[in-house]
Amino acid sequence: MRVAQIRSQFLEFFATAGHEVVPSSPVVPHDDPTLLFANAGMNQFKSVFTGEESRDVTRACSSQKCIRAGGKHNDLENVGYTARHLTFFEMLGNFSFGDYFKEEACVWAWELITEKYGIDADRMWISVYHEDDDARAIWADRVGVSADRIVGLGEKDNFWSMGDVGPCGPCSELHVDRGEQASCGPNCALGVCDCDRWMEIWNLVFMQFEKQPGGGRIALPRPSIDTGMGLERITMVLQEKDTVFETDLLAGLIERIGELTGVAPSSGPEGTPHRVISDHLRSLSFAIADGAFPSNEERGYVLRRILRRASRYGYKLGMERPFIHQLVGHLASEMGEAFPELIERQPLIEKLIHSEEEQFLRTLKTGMTRFDDEVARVATGDLQQFPSTAAFFLHDSCGFPIDLTEQMAREVELDVDRQGFDHLMEEQRSRSRAGSKVITMNSGSSSGDARIDGAGATDFVGYQSGQAEATVSRFFSSDDQQVLVLDRTPFYAESGGQVGDTGTIEGQGFQLEVLDCQKNSEGTFLHLVRVVDGEVSEVQPGSTVHCNVDSDRRQHVIRNHTATHLLHAALRQVVGDHVQQKGSLVSPERLRFDISHYEKIQPEQLAEVEQLVQEWVLRDVELKIYDGIPIEEAKSRGAMALFGEKYGDRVRLVEVPDFSLELCGGIHCQRTGEIGPMVIVHEGSVSSGVRRVEALTGVGGASRTRADEDLIHELSSLLRVPREDLHDRIGTLVRENRSLKDGKGSTPTRSLLSDLDAGHGETRSAGSAEVVIATWQDAPQEQLLQVADALKRRGGDRAFILVSTGNDEIRFIVGTSESLPSGTVHAGQVAKMGAGILGGGGGGRPDMAQAGGKAVDRLPEAIDQMSRSLEDSLAGKDS
Repeated sequence: MRVAQIRSQFLEFFATAGHEVVPSSPVVPHDDPTLLFANAGMNQFKSVFTGEESRDVTRACSSQKCIRAGGKHNDLENVGYTARHLTFFEMLGNFSFGDYFKEEACVWAWELITEKYGIDADRMWISVYHEDDDARAIWADRVGVSADRIVGLGEKDNFWSMGDVGPCGPCSELHVDRGEQASCGPNCALGVCDCDRWMEIWNLVFMQFEKQPGGGRIALPRPSIDTGMGLERITMVLQEKDTVFETDLLAGLIERIGELTGVAPSSGPEGTPHRVISDHLRSLSFAIADGAFPSNEERGYVLRRILRRASRYGYKLGMERPFIHQLVGHLASEMGEAFPELIERQPLIEKLIHSEEEQFLRTLKTGMTRFDDEVARVATGDLQQFPSTAAFFLHDSCGFPIDLTEQMAREVELDVDRQGFDHLMEEQRSRSRAGSKVITMNSGSSSGDARIDGAGATDFVGYQSGQAEATVSRFFSSDDQQVLVLDRTPFYAESGGQVGDTGTIEGQGFQLEVLDCQKNSEGTFLHLVRVVDGEVSEVQPGSTVHCNVDSDRRQHVIRNHTATHLLHAALRQVVGDHVQQKGSLVSPERLRFDISHYEKIQPEQLAEVEQLVQEWVLRDVELKIYDGIPIEEAKSRGAMALFGEKYGDRVRLVEVPDFSLELCGGIHCQRTGEIGPMVIVHEGSVSSGVRRVEALTGVGGASRTRADEDLIHELSSLLRVPREDLHDRIGTLVRENRSLKDGKGSTPTRSLLSDLDAGHGETRSAGSAEVVIATWQDAPQEQLLQVADALKRRGGDRAFILVSTGNDEIRFIVGTSESLPSGTVHAGQVAKMGAGILGGGGGGRPDMAQAGGKAVDRLPEAIDQMSRSLEDSLAGKDS
């Protein structure tokens, strides 16, 4: 029986038993920030089980996509080494929401397993919670399982809870005895060992209690059922395979890996890389298809760790080039019928995986060399364990997640000095914190400032008007700030990217200027104020005040906010529907919008986005605002939500009909025509996988357009050429200026520059930019710096590596040309990486850095790695 039949037979069986077949939820739980990934079939029904949500159905079944690679449920390190562990799997499940209970769940499970799937009843074993006499009796008396095949286990194995408080209950598991050949020894028995002989295939959870804060349990008024059966495991049993990797789900993919790598798969230890890569590809592909991106944060970092782990296993198979992305097509053809999102998102999945592979492979070889060197030192007796400094270098300079280094160390029977590594990481974080100076308004902690306690949530009335009468609740000074709390206010408190309102507050005998407005976690609005007239003593709790928001400033803000919604919709339409909001700033001066995207947004795409927004502005469409909409209704209508944000039961929707629909608590224009001109002024990278778009609207947008036209006109007049010839004329001037500047400076410096112009060194292409590499014997550092300054001033986008060798020491400079956009390259980080390879140190600014080392024999490797890093950054500027 093939896997597709096994899946469909499960769903058909329970559909016949009155269950509604529910599609799998995304493996990325966008509306549940407490979960990295969906890890069980019940995730999408959690609010139903807790009573927070009600549905029309009382019985459901599904085949849920799951990933267990982080947090409480983490199978990452076991993958490839056991017969059954996977990071990605499908969970078949049937659920009862206060309908049937234990007897039906057990009877149906047994019927499906023994009659429909045809597994011999003599191979089946049952485990129950040792205090659950009801379940034991049902299995023995109602189903007919012999008593010696029903094993009572403790709370650790057979009692399930949703958390420290909430629904919980005993569970019962169905196990298949795979025979003596799978036994781990003479004491092998269910509940005694955890070997592959006793294959757990199905877990039936009987939710009948609610755990109380003190640890006690009370009976639920409507007990429920939550079951889960791993599709890969039941397939392994039904197809009589020794591992899940031999089933038709994964065997073809593993064969394809063998074809690409030239290394035939094996069922033994030498086949571990094939097994790991096949599993990790599935996790990556499904996560990306459902909206996750590799990054350095949270679930994105889990994906990056998974991919780098797969890349390293590919390296063990001799693959020093990207290849994992080439497997996506095979996966889509195998699983695309059941999960069409794999086919729809195949190009995106391939691009993202390829990009991540390239990025890691640039440092993988360096990291593996350093790892092997350290292992050799341990072997000679110099070290007792893999050193923390080396683990930190692999993490910081080569991108090796610490768990990857630990896995590699285990393979050669070593432990990593994890305590030392953690100490080095904390030192790095401390340096980072010390270098950051952030000034924020003191809005009180989540537990409440004593001067704010009891104020309660402020009633916001600013949607209707920018003016209101209010009563003073609190007034105090905090860290040289004066803070006012009112019972109601028209001042918008900073949230959702929209800045807080400013304006004035007047009372009997005093006038206050509102400099900012924020709110704490309790919903209390905190007005940062300055007394401009009267005495502070006049501001007393109970005083009546008149609030007046700066309407001109607010109009600029809301114009930018509504434009942000249009921009978001346009980006998804032009760039791709994988685009998700990662952050925003809506201020009076401009809007800033961060999105998930894996490459540079091309100029022609930005022009199309800008044009699309402008079309909707000119249509002058009236916005529709819906307050108090149930969150489930908002989701069903397709409303966009901020990824990872936690929303209440009822939400506010902002709609531009037929174009944009978002959950939003901000203030907006009444019609799109109020936005006026919108001009995109910047697009760039914020971090890996995140791009930033900045724009101006209204008067600001018109002024920017006018300024650009004036500049073009001025340049055209100054250079005496029509505007269409400006590009060529400026290019000529740049080249002439370069020639003149290269003729200045000291004679030795001119000699070094002449060397470069005469072909000394090497120039590597990187998109529209270049990387210049040159090495001299015993060149003074001062001359290298002068050459670097000359190269910085030369026209064109360029990065360079200038090296001086001599006296068993290497000194070098990494820098960039002045014309290169800020943030494209960080010379200091590149120099630091090169110095690490050379056994030295150094660093510097993003545009210029100096470093050195004494490992002369590793100079070619250091230059190659630094150049690759620069080439990648420069190429990314165009991509």
